[in-house]
Amino acid sequence: MTRVIILLDDYQDAARGFAPWHELAGWDVRALHEPHPDEDALVRALVDATAVVAMRERTPFPRRVLERLPRLRLLITTGQANAAIDVASAAELGIAVCGTRGSAHAAPELSWGLLMSAVRDIPGQQAVLREGSRWQTAIGTELHGRTLGIVGLGRIGSRMAEYARAFGMEVLAWSPHLTTERAVAAGATAVDKQELFTRSDIATLHLRLSDSTRHVVGATELAALGPSSLLVNTARAGLVDTPALIQALRSGTIGGAALDVFDREPLPADDPLLSAPRTLLTPHLGYVTREQYSLFYADALEDVLAWQDGAPVRLLSPA
Repeated sequence: MTRVIILLDDYQDAARGFAPWHELAGWDVRALHEPHPDEDALVRALVDATAVVAMRERTPFPRRVLERLPRLRLLITTGQANAAIDVASAAELGIAVCGTRGSAHAAPELSWGLLMSAVRDIPGQQAVLREGSRWQTAIGTELHGRTLGIVGLGRIGSRMAEYARAFGMEVLAWSPHLTTERAVAAGATAVDKQELFTRSDIATLHLRLSDSTRHVVGATELAALGPSSLLVNTARAGLVDTPALIQALRSGTIGGAALDVFDREPLPADDPLLSAPRTLLTPHLGYVTREQYSLFYADALEDVLAWQDGAPVRLLSPA
């Protein structure tokens, strides 16, 4: 009997080119290129699947969805963790959940690219240049001598600290459990959250989203940043109170926001962020690189082959 593996969220129709899927003898490899608007649509799309490759945390797999997929035996997430998958319920239902490696460079490089593009208004200046009617309509800001506040000094945040020091910036850092020693090792100064937002010219977010970190940036923090500041978020949209951010942008409480993540993805055409002033928006590109996809899909294929041989690798354990 032919087994079915489904590659979710292959928006660029690229997944088949990043791994030799032909090695899966007896498998029907299917790639889905569109998001699913609700759980019923998702279940209909996956009802035949023995294995599913989920892209990051884009598609939730709570118990109620897993129970409706009786043929599913292997669920692979790109990356080594996925808060959108109920791993404990999967184990109870006999579904192995495996992860993949990931690039250490893709997300921080995108974060720094957004930061630099925003402070020099690169997208806006390209737009007016292409229009042909105006020349030099904005004045940029240099990074040297400015202060970068890093919220979450883990693997990505630490790389942001390296980039900032290379540009001659002062680096502050805060996270709920950050120690002075850990900050010093990363080349940053540990401060409390209020001080970080008060002193920083640019704040960049790199925390994991949890109940304790949801809306860690709200109206108070945005007001502390001030009208010449920039907020960068390539981590998770839920870290920021989005209505408060939109209000801060419209009122001029903060200078701008560079965002790669949103409360709803793909971003609806009528989302108020699209009309908010002083924003630089990208469609969740932090992980979207050739190098990252090569790791994701090569490991996903390896996960399937190992599971098929009865020796699954990179198994995720229930929290």
